[in-house]
Amino acid sequence: MKSIKRALAGGLAIGGLLMAGGAYAVDVKDSPGGPAVNELNFQPPVTHIAQELYDLHTAMLLICLVIFVGVFGVMFYSIFAHRKSKGYKAANFHESTTVEILWTAVPLLIVIAMAVPATRSVVAMKDTANADLTVKVTGYQWKWGYDYIKGPGEGISFISSLSTPRAEIDGRAPITDTYLQEVDHPLVVPVGKKIRIITTAADVVHSWYVPAFGVKQDAIPGFVRDTWFKAEQVGTFRGFCTELCGKEHAFMPVVVDVLSEGDYAAWVKTTQSAALAAGAATAAHTGDYSHAELIANGQKVYMSNCVACHQANGKGVGPFPALDGDHIVNGPVSDNINIVLHGKGQMPAWGTDLSDLEIASVVTYIRNSWGNHTGQTVQPGVVGAARDGKTLPGGQKQAASPAPVESSKVAS
Repeated sequence: MKSIKRALAGGLAIGGLLMAGGAYAVDVKDSPGGPAVNELNFQPPVTHIAQELYDLHTAMLLICLVIFVGVFGVMFYSIFAHRKSKGYKAANFHESTTVEILWTAVPLLIVIAMAVPATRSVVAMKDTANADLTVKVTGYQWKWGYDYIKGPGEGISFISSLSTPRAEIDGRAPITDTYLQEVDHPLVVPVGKKIRIITTAADVVHSWYVPAFGVKQDAIPGFVRDTWFKAEQVGTFRGFCTELCGKEHAFMPVVVDVLSEGDYAAWVKTTQSAALAAGAATAAHTGDYSHAELIANGQKVYMSNCVACHQANGKGVGPFPALDGDHIVNGPVSDNINIVLHGKGQMPAWGTDLSDLEIASVVTYIRNSWGNHTGQTVQPGVVGAARDGKTLPGGQKQAASPAPVESSKVAS
């Protein structure tokens, strides 16, 4: 008995040293959702669920640490204090029913104590009822599509793409604190409201993840899954895709702007007004667009959607071919429109993402930029004909595709 007491005392002493040495690991100095500075723990939580996960993680870590200290402390002390060089001899003994029961019952109780709060948190994470706002999140290679389908802001849709300059990615410019964590159009939600997120994907499996919200939900083609969060403070919070979804996996961050109710209402009004104005301008335009209009709009579409793979100078990168001098870009218009509409290889099908005007604009732009000088202008009506499977200039008939999903990024 005396030896056991000495072993426990020695184990606790060793454990105390281990805990003191590791105490710095949870000293996090960082703004919620912002770039981490020597962060070795979770991001500071800003939702109730995230706080539960943070507390659960801490409690289980402490339980594991206590078990580690107890087991290895006794073991190390016993090895050191009862070594052969001090004259100790190994004892001969058989099984002990009491010990057998104890080392079965104690771990079982520990597992139950850990499982009960964990199960409670998992159940709460799936309770998406009574949401104030519902947003459909669609994963694309490599960007996120957001559709506000219920609640304030209903009808708003846009694509969120990486906005980190290519010069930083290529190492031609110093990186910023938000390197690969910034987008052109963040998801915008009101503070203190329950936000239901419905996830799906258009190509491969993605995963929508915002650490500060405690939210991580896979987006799977052909399936609809959901989760929720309620942000308790205003700010910008960043996450990323956590499924290896292809070459540009590291280039599809998640950015969420949480606004006050008043600011959110103002954002909704401004965004809806801009969309209505753009739609009215497009409807009022009864004739063809000029070559200059299509080039200008096409450059915007290209820089928002194509530049990550084909570069701003059209030279291509990795498995993606250069558009400057490409035989398809300089060949029949029908081939060029077809590959943009329906994709090829690792290139996604943009027909479900961009409007007829956007595709016509970007095709016109790439056919008349860099070393490409076809002099051709592609009108939205030609793209619409391609969607319907009609014969295009060049004599090639295109396969019909689903009706386009109009984007909010239409030039006025």
